[in-house]
Amino acid sequence: MAMSLEERVRSAVAALLHASAESQTDLAAVLGVSQAQVSRRQSGAAAWSLTDCEVVAAHYGIDVLELLAGPTRATEALPASRRRPLGRQVGTHRPAAVEGGVR
Repeated sequence: MAMSLEERVRSAVAALLHASAESQTDLAAVLGVSQAQVSRRQSGAAAWSLTDCEVVAAHYGIDVLELLAGPTRATEALPASRRRPLGRQVGTHRPAAVEGGVR
């Protein structure tokens, strides 16, 4: 079953927030609304307007059609400069040997 347009927008916004390491509070400031209003839109209790979609797309530097297409297209279109910095990969740090055995 295909996602509805509303579900695609909510999923795309969630994916963009994650990919950019931004919070709902950050996005709310861009939109000029409260974090609670963004939360309501993300939960489906309120709808994202077309104006909201244009503002969100412009904020992330993507075309509004990529936002409407869903999370995969939206995050693929996200410019590298907007992506969260890559951190240290888990499992790559090895502690130095301690003289006299293991602590």
